[in-house]
Amino acid sequence: MADQVELFYAPQTRATGVRVLLEELGAPYKLNVLNLKLGENRTSRYLAVNPAGKVPALRVGEAVITEQVAIYVYLADLFPEKGLTPSLDDPLRGPYLRWFVHMASCFEPALIDRALKREEPPHSMSAYGSFDTVMESMRAQLAKGPYVLGERMTAVDVLWGMGLRWGTMFGIVPEFEEFTAYIERFAERPSVVKVLQEDQNMAREQEDAAVQAGVA
Repeated sequence: MADQVELFYAPQTRATGVRVLLEELGAPYKLNVLNLKLGENRTSRYLAVNPAGKVPALRVGEAVITEQVAIYVYLADLFPEKGLTPSLDDPLRGPYLRWFVHMASCFEPALIDRALKREEPPHSMSAYGSFDTVMESMRAQLAKGPYVLGERMTAVDVLWGMGLRWGTMFGIVPEFEEFTAYIERFAERPSVVKVLQEDQNMAREQEDAAVQAGVA
């Protein structure tokens, strides 16, 4: 199954983190690159893979996996020998899943509300409580060790590293010392350096293609 991993991809999107994870896992994979500026994610062919027209999406054999967190968990479990996922009987398995879901169900909604200058929903109806609560919870977790789960790096660190990096770049996530140090460590990893550099080149090429097509 591992030699059939196909990642539907666009540079400088949430798919970037999935590619970093694949590099961390040393996994063989095929990139199926989409140019979003040309609307290649809205073709009937791709919508058959992911009706939302979003990336990332993953195809492994006949299985199609969408949703960022599901892809991360799936890939880390697909290559357990790489040590980036706690086993089911590991006491860290629960916290590992918790902080994955926290990023998707709390961090991203809070970030989007803040970016769009939307009023936070009432606490009793909010999926995340409050923006400050989300950030302080993450700050407190990172204060416990160099990684989300303490001394051990896992796949959830790739998700957090990418999420916090993008959030601080756009001035939305507060530049807490814990966040800054974590992002700096993450950015030095060879997988991150490689993928981000290739993303820049790919994004430039796609921009040129869009200009030539008269859609940029």
